[in-house]
Amino acid sequence: MSDQLHRLLSIMARLRDPVSGCEWDVAQDFLSIAPYTVEEAYEVMDAIERGDMEDLRGELGDLLLQIVFHARMAEEAGHFVFEDVARSIADKMEARHPHIFGDESGEMDTARWEDLKAAERAQEGSLSAMDGVATALPALLRAQKLQKRAARDGFDWPDTQGPAAKLAEEVIELQEAAPSEKPEEAGDLLFAAVNLVRAYGIAPEDALRAANAKFERRYREMEELAGGDFAALDLDAQEALWKRVKRSEF
Repeated sequence: MSDQLHRLLSIMARLRDPVSGCEWDVAQDFLSIAPYTVEEAYEVMDAIERGDMEDLRGELGDLLLQIVFHARMAEEAGHFVFEDVARSIADKMEARHPHIFGDESGEMDTARWEDLKAAERAQEGSLSAMDGVATALPALLRAQKLQKRAARDGFDWPDTQGPAAKLAEEVIELQEAAPSEKPEEAGDLLFAAVNLVRAYGIAPEDALRAANAKFERRYREMEELAGGDFAALDLDAQEALWKRVKRSEF
């Protein structure tokens, strides 16, 4: 173990000491820390997207701290230690790369990778193709994963026409639904949209993130063009600025 990793583990042990540790750190548990873990993972992604390597170094450290924190709490409860975490992922990576660490030859493709993961789930007692898709995932990403699992069993449209028709159907059903039924129909509409986007070979989460970034950029440009008083404009004036910003991009 490297000196710096040993140092980090020692720091966490001291912070969690029930007598001389930090009150805040001692008071935490898995559930209270979990939101910070998710947040740090997103901050890593943000640094990568901005191409800021200095920030990425720091954010990776923050994410590593979360892993050390969870491992320390597990050790205190007698479940496992940090070394077990490292051993578990090392074993998994070797098992998932038999063409590198085993006797298989050839390149690893997506189908083979998914087969290996499916075999792991079966060994762990999985009974359904839906098992193992974390419920805590962002809903858009989880919808994509559930659909991909179903597609591996052949339950999928053969082209984009089917999911496109289904999306149009869901739009009508949302329009015609009673108020109490609209939340469920809205979910069906979003699920169908994910299916259509996936049929085009596009990752829905990536597509929506790009759309969010584009909308934010355009909105900020409209605010700037309005001289800081965008909210005071009527809808027609705001729409005119929107069209002006869009034209400036081409």
